[in-house]
Amino acid sequence: MNKHLDTVLTNIGEEYKDRIGDGSRFYVEVDIGKRGETLGFDDVKERYGGTKVIVPLKQPELGMTVRIDGRTFKNYARYDSGIAAPGYVAKDSGLPHAAFEPNDSMILNFV
Repeated sequence: MNKHLDTVLTNIGEEYKDRIGDGSRFYVEVDIGKRGETLGFDDVKERYGGTKVIVPLKQPELGMTVRIDGRTFKNYARYDSGIAAPGYVAKDSGLPHAAFEPNDSMILNFV
């Protein structure tokens, strides 16, 4: 269990809480390492730099979109907040999670 990681994941969930849409095919990515750095957790930045959580959105964001095969997220875990992270992040985290069930195709929104 990594309390700094848990804080970062909770922070991301809180930021997007009003825009998260369970089961949505539209999503944005948030870099765990960069968010950890912003919050002052250098250990999170070093260990998870470049690792991204996905945030399913109620509706698409303006900007460029790319269709992604949903199988990409096969080993992701969904947190109670609605965000999803790679399985190895979920193992390091102490937050409750379940298997993430992506759509057949997902649409990444770049904002």
